[in-house]
Amino acid sequence: MQRRTLLIAATTALAAPAFVRAQALEKPKLTIAVGGKNLLYYLPLTIAETQGFFKAEGLDVTIADFAGGSQALRAVVGGSADVVSGAFEHTLNMQSKGQALRAFVLQGRAPQIVLGINPKTMPNFKSLADLKGKKIGVTAPGSSTNVMANFVLAKAGIKPSEVSIVGVGAGNGAVAAMRAGQIDAISNLDPVITLLQRSGDLKIISDTRIVAEADKVFGGPMPAACLYAPQSFIDKHPATVQALANALVRADKWIQGAGAGEIIKAVPENYLLGDRAVYIDAFMAAKGALSPDGLFPEAGAATAVRALQSIDPALKDTKFDLAAAYTNEFVRKANTKYPKG
Repeated sequence: MQRRTLLIAATTALAAPAFVRAQALEKPKLTIAVGGKNLLYYLPLTIAETQGFFKAEGLDVTIADFAGGSQALRAVVGGSADVVSGAFEHTLNMQSKGQALRAFVLQGRAPQIVLGINPKTMPNFKSLADLKGKKIGVTAPGSSTNVMANFVLAKAGIKPSEVSIVGVGAGNGAVAAMRAGQIDAISNLDPVITLLQRSGDLKIISDTRIVAEADKVFGGPMPAACLYAPQSFIDKHPATVQALANALVRADKWIQGAGAGEIIKAVPENYLLGDRAVYIDAFMAAKGALSPDGLFPEAGAATAVRALQSIDPALKDTKFDLAAAYTNEFVRKANTKYPKG
């Protein structure tokens, strides 16, 4: 009897840490809003889901997919989602509007956004100046693809009001719009970009899938996809936020160690846009721009501010609190817990 009691006690003691950890999550069931989940830009989010990294942290995550990052942001501001998987600059943009949002784990260390022209509608394209008065397709108006387009055009002296911005989504709709000649240029991401490039329906002007080129375009490291949430959510649910950071850091590291075949098996079939070879090419092009460890670069927030101020005159005199836009606190702990992923 005494031996049995000791065995039960020992078993309970071994089980306790996992039970306590699960109980400690303030909000184990939550919703993450994302704009274009199929994009390689958000590959770590998909990997955390399909490889069971969220579940391993005791999380029950619902991912709500929207046409673009600006719509995903509205879902959190409106209260229908808890966390956003979106572009880092939204935290700063919302700060200028008096809303405290903070990024807490990085998915991409370069924007991966490509700006290119339509060879059918612009066969005589010579320079960015030729885009004045043209239709430019973005995932959604106000999204990071829109910011990128405005930023590159601003360098050529073209104001946002001097082009027509058209929301075309992040999948087959974007491809169809280019091929039908409904837009003259596109600012989008992979696998859309690689698919259009391989079929001859795109001529690339600016490619921030290449980290060095992204740093050159933006004048420094430009943080891209990340998980961010209202500061109030982070303050109220620190254990839940830590669990999310743990899952994403594991995903970041899993991707860096994965081959193309492993990636193909890990993502849903509909992400491939009907062509596995294109998706593999897209993954190889984007892999270097994905974060290896979830950490935000110290100069990243300042780079993002410069980009936003260059396209929005109303932000030029805004005093940003750069430290309030992101934190590496949760990611550092995640890297300690999962040094190898």
